[in-house]
Amino acid sequence: MLRKLQRKTLIPAQIAGYALTLLVGVAIVLLSLQVYCDIKPLLTHQTDVFKAHTVTVSKNVTVFKTANKEGLYFSEKELDKLKSQEFVNNVAQFRSASFATKAAISFEGQRMSTDLFFESVPDGYLDVESDDWKWDSTADFLPIVIPEDYLNLYNFGFAESQSLPVVSAPVLSQITFSIFVEGNGKSKVFKSRIVGLSGKINSILVPDDFLQWANSEFGTSEEHSSSRLLVEFTDASDERIPQYFEANGLNINKTELETSKMAFFFKLAMLFVTIIAAIIIVLSVAFIIMSMNLIVQRNREMFVNLYNIGYSHKVISRFYKVIVSIITAVDILLSSALVLLVRRWYMGRLSVLFDTGGGIIPTLAGAAILLALLLIICNIFTDRVIRNIIK
Repeated sequence: MLRKLQRKTLIPAQIAGYALTLLVGVAIVLLSLQVYCDIKPLLTHQTDVFKAHTVTVSKNVTVFKTANKEGLYFSEKELDKLKSQEFVNNVAQFRSASFATKAAISFEGQRMSTDLFFESVPDGYLDVESDDWKWDSTADFLPIVIPEDYLNLYNFGFAESQSLPVVSAPVLSQITFSIFVEGNGKSKVFKSRIVGLSGKINSILVPDDFLQWANSEFGTSEEHSSSRLLVEFTDASDERIPQYFEANGLNINKTELETSKMAFFFKLAMLFVTIIAAIIIVLSVAFIIMSMNLIVQRNREMFVNLYNIGYSHKVISRFYKVIVSIITAVDILLSSALVLLVRRWYMGRLSVLFDTGGGIIPTLAGAAILLALLLIICNIFTDRVIRNIIK
């Protein structure tokens, strides 16, 4: 009898409105969460988009600096000024070798050699992971990292013009050669091998602790301050960056900031979509709460009579809480299924370009959290609305 009376109080249009808006809002939130979790690892491991973006900075070369090279180096005052900028997260200096270096290799009975230059950066800025990237003062092995562009120039430029074989990165890492270091009246030979290719640092790199030791051992002069810096930005899309660099005569490759700008806009788009979806969910919850309030107001006399004949407000509200809970649970299940279908579609296309290994845990976890949160909110407010009317 009680359920029949309560069913007559329901307004189908209001229930349908809540179901539709909630379905749309939850689907957008879950899809945004799933896309973000799927895309972020791909960009993190296969590009530098989501890493703290670091760019190489140097001073502009002018006629005066050509005559006086000291003007190319950064002073302590200039470093402190750069570090104090709000858009700068950290600054690291390149360390340059102050001794003569030569690389030599024997191939089919012929010995080939070339002069080299070495630089080093703190290990935290290196985009190469290798177990061999370490220097032991008791051993004669020296690991080297070169830019990816060097290998590309050889394969697609030099090797092509000289009819030489191309070399892949794994093959290159197996080639050993000798490094001759000389200076300050001393010399030493190291066995060496290229242990990685850097995609963002355009220099021939050796471990920083080796270069510190070698400069003190073989250096022919005091080390200069660095002429190049690695600058890590808090937000590479900050419009103050190009203004500051232009005003201070600093050179920065603007294309290096493009991936960070893409990261910024990607995150901004995800945040914007999530906020819109959250607003839709809030509006849908507010809609059902107002609908429940309207139902109670229109049937106030019936609810009061039910209360007077012995039905508690919890018993009276139970029917409405069950209805809202069922609609909410079904909506979230449908939204989750829809998101997983969409994910299956876009992951099928991403797998052609990337090695994808993401799971559906973000969708399932997000759905469970939203379900629990919405059930708690809707049940509490439904119970409160009926209790306030009949008491």
